Amino acid sequence: MSKVCEISGKRPRVGNNVSHANNKVKRRFNPNLQKKRFYIPEEDRWVTIRVSTSMLRTINKNGIYNEIKKARLKGTTSL
Repeated sequence: MSKVCEISGKRPRVGNNVSHANNKVKRRFNPNLQKKRFYIPEEDRWVTIRVSTSMLRTINKNGIYNEIKKARLKGTTSL
């Protein structure tokens, strides 16, 4: 299963672990993804999606339907 937020499109980023001796080793910064079930009253259905926690806060603020609509326009979701 890919580590991509289904609404915002957040993906893993690449960076370095830097030691005290300034040695650099490549590492990945994964998004904090959670599996969450939402009810969409406009479409009268339940959907289960993997969303990042920052997107969960945005969904709580603006509503799931508005965020899915924005994601469809941006092309980051297939819901």
